[in-house]
Amino acid sequence: MDHQNQSSPSGIVIIGSGLAGFTVIRELRKIDKVIPITLVTREPGYFYSKPMLSTALASSKSAEQLVSTNAEGMATQLDITILGDVDVTAIDTTSQTVTTSTGSLSYGKLVLGLGADQIRLPLEGNAANEVITVNDLEDYAQFRKTIEGKKRIAILGAGLIGCEFANDLVLGSYEVDVIDLAPQALGRLLPEAAAQALQAKLSAAGVRWHFATTVQSIDRSGDSLSVTLANGSVIHSDAFLSAVGLKPRLDLAQSAGIATGAGITVNRQLETSAKNVYAIGDCAEVEGLVLPYVMPIMQAARALAPNLLGQATTLSYPAMPVMVKTPALPTIVSPPAKDALGDWKINSVEGGLEARFESSDGKLLGFALMGTATAQRGALTKELPPIL
Repeated sequence: MDHQNQSSPSGIVIIGSGLAGFTVIRELRKIDKVIPITLVTREPGYFYSKPMLSTALASSKSAEQLVSTNAEGMATQLDITILGDVDVTAIDTTSQTVTTSTGSLSYGKLVLGLGADQIRLPLEGNAANEVITVNDLEDYAQFRKTIEGKKRIAILGAGLIGCEFANDLVLGSYEVDVIDLAPQALGRLLPEAAAQALQAKLSAAGVRWHFATTVQSIDRSGDSLSVTLANGSVIHSDAFLSAVGLKPRLDLAQSAGIATGAGITVNRQLETSAKNVYAIGDCAEVEGLVLPYVMPIMQAARALAPNLLGQATTLSYPAMPVMVKTPALPTIVSPPAKDALGDWKINSVEGGLEARFESSDGKLLGFALMGTATAQRGALTKELPPIL
């Protein structure tokens, strides 16, 4: 079936049905009820909350239960055409057409909401192919099936996703081992004292930590996996989850000659180097920043929608704290900018911890709030400089 006639030369085509794609469409519809919008996605086109994937297990939510609206519902609600289970194979920025697995589409404006892939580290051993990553609903369904009736899970990566999964799995009565090359959990986000507070709470909940080492090989021995670490210890586990971070999906843009850095390079109007092509979300790099979190996506969508309709709007990022979904010790963090000069000041409060990153003249440039201290979020966020 050829979708040649399903898009209009003045219409907007959006590739990707994650939070970025759907939020842009919602913002567009607030301003313009009639412009033709076509959403192309390799997923079915349903809407679900991706951040729920790392916290759904303890609440016994199946993959189906995480879908809040199916594709038909989304198409009707937003008055758009959804081409689900469709792959985009090429973009021609000169003729303004997109080649898909079911034909070609022309666009007036094109939005790349391609997302990111879980980074897969090359691992040795006869069970290296059994490593699981959870990056979408189908992955999650597969993961649930794999660990059903099992007891022990090993997680590679003690970052945001690794820690959230670890907490979720121990709440679901699994034994969890977490392995990370860094000396602490959430190495990119937390100062040492805050990381230790989180590690202690998760240890008490049943998480075993293996820091400053990595996985040498994963081998199947009968019903279980033997995970050999670089420091010589061996962990026995029933399943192995890799959560070492995300890499933006760049192939489609690169093969179309669109400029990329760490992500698809865009300016503060979210424009790529190609005319009428924009990028947003986990695949986009705005002035050197790739921020794969919910808040930046919402901000970017609010700026992108008017731009797509010819109303010039510049993206700005206020301070946007990130919530770490670890019920063992709720944590909210707004890390200082990479080049920020200053020091962490740690203050223990009853039932929590407040860490402030301050410049030499006492200005607040970042924070980490844990437990009861998370109540300070609103007040401290107001003190922070904007990110962009």
